[in-house]
Amino acid sequence: MFETYWDPVWLTLKLATTTTVLLLLIGTPIAWWLARTRHWLRQPIAAVVALPLVLPPTVLGFYLLLVMGPEGWVGQMTQSLGIGLLPFTFEGLVVASVIYSLPFTVQPLQNAFEAVGEGFMEVASTLRAAPWDRFLFVAVPLARNGFLTAAVLTFAHTIGEFGVILMIGGNIPGETKVLSVAIYDHVESLEYTEAHWLSAGMVVFSFVVLVTLYALNGKARSGAIR
Repeated sequence: MFETYWDPVWLTLKLATTTTVLLLLIGTPIAWWLARTRHWLRQPIAAVVALPLVLPPTVLGFYLLLVMGPEGWVGQMTQSLGIGLLPFTFEGLVVASVIYSLPFTVQPLQNAFEAVGEGFMEVASTLRAAPWDRFLFVAVPLARNGFLTAAVLTFAHTIGEFGVILMIGGNIPGETKVLSVAIYDHVESLEYTEAHWLSAGMVVFSFVVLVTLYALNGKARSGAIR
C-alpha cells in the first residue's frame, strides 16, 4: 500500500527533474538567440516556443500521439532505431513534458539575457574575450536569477501537468501514472481521502513555489536598486 501510494510521487519528481535539466540545456541557447538576434525568424520562433501557453493540452497531446505513433515520422524513426514507440512510456512523457514546458524555461531566460544589456558584453569584447567566454563568464552569471526562475517554473509546471500526460502516457502504474493522473484516478474511484491528501500536497507545493519566486524577484529588484 505504501509503495502504491508513493510511486506516483517519485515518478512525478523523476519526470520533473529530468524535464528541468533537459530544458535548461535546450532552452538556454534558444533564449540566448532570441534575446540577441534581429533575424526575421525571431518572432515566428518565439511564437512557436510560446504555443504551449495557448494550446489546450489535449490538442498538443493528440498531435504528439500522432507524430510519435506507429504511422508518425518520429514513431517510424524510433522503431527503425530499435527504440520502439514512445507513447505510453516514461520516455514519451519526457518528450511531451519538454515540449509542453518549453516556454516556462525559455521566456524567463530570454528576459534575463535581454536585461544583461550590450554594455557588459562590449566591455568583455574589448578585453578580447571570445564569444563563448562572454556568454559563459559574463551573461550567465548576470542572468542567474533568470536561471533560478526558469528552473523553478519548469519543475513546478511539469509536476502540475495533466492533459498532455494523460494523452501520451495513459495510466500505467510505475511507468506513466504520475501524481496528477493518480489524483484523477482516485477521484474516479471515489477514493476521496487519497485524492485529498495528494491534492493538498500539491496545493502546499504550489504555494511554496510562488513564495520562492516572489522572494527571488524581490531580491533581484533590491539588488538592481542598490
